Amino acid sequence: MRLSTVILPIHRWAEGRERWKGAEELGFHAAYTYDHLSWRSFRDGPWFGAIPTLTAAAAVTRSMRLGTLVTSPNFRHPVTLAKELITLDDISAGRVTLGIGAGGNGFDATTLLRSGEVPWTPRQRADRFGEFVTLLDALLREPAGKSYEGEFYSATEARNLPGCVQRPRLPFAVAATGPRGLALAAHQGQAWVTTGDPKLYEAGSAAESLDAIRRQLDGLARACADAGRDGAELDKVLLTGFTPEFNPALASGGGRPLDSVDAFVDFAGRHAELGFTEIVVHAPVPADGPGFDAAAPDEKLFEEIAVRGAAQLAG
Repeated sequence: MRLSTVILPIHRWAEGRERWKGAEELGFHAAYTYDHLSWRSFRDGPWFGAIPTLTAAAAVTRSMRLGTLVTSPNFRHPVTLAKELITLDDISAGRVTLGIGAGGNGFDATTLLRSGEVPWTPRQRADRFGEFVTLLDALLREPAGKSYEGEFYSATEARNLPGCVQRPRLPFAVAATGPRGLALAAHQGQAWVTTGDPKLYEAGSAAESLDAIRRQLDGLARACADAGRDGAELDKVLLTGFTPEFNPALASGGGRPLDSVDAFVDFAGRHAELGFTEIVVHAPVPADGPGFDAAAPDEKLFEEIAVRGAAQLAG
């Protein structure tokens, strides 16, 4: 199992630079960032753009992979995103993974709405997501020119020369839990991403969470079989922080994954047994920030997980 991190885009670059460089020095396989216009309790504090942040990170790192967890159609168009991605892939010398999902409710879903408009329903998001990924895939695979006319998106002789450094395009890590999203991951993903079952965070158990994730993996296997693809070809990525084990109210007696290195390794090991190939831990957030400490370790534990935890997982 590979160990990666996600660095929230909340730091001015004078500090952010050291965060990204430090993640590489600690040996993380990859460092990701969230691609939102704003997010949860961070809405009233600093929150920077994902693509510029990753571009800057590419300039101060050398070997660590970089990516989004995750980009969505909520405020992006495949044509403009494709242009940004080939640029980022070039600057990073082919180290970019695009985490991509259908998006959800929140600031991304409402910021661009006109007065009186309502956010997309889950079905509408799924419809757009399928078309978004299909067109983005084509734009990156066919850089010499692509025209497309769909229900939600269009492109007229869109060019993305010279194309991605990674061929035939940079990898997609598709975040999905339902049948339609899992089918998309099976057809066009190089990896699959989950945070578990969000319904269990407030009142579930570790055992229930593992069962829910096991069902997701079974759904992915069926989707791959239907697509004529070996499910083992896809990396399986778990973004931590959103399963019941991380809820302080449910683990008040101890046993949270961020209690110690051993507790984290035990948590990661249970998921490795399910077939996960990469686990992502949040980088520390400021102690005086707007919460989120339940999902992110402190600086000392973060470094110990990166060094001792990664060694135990690799062994």
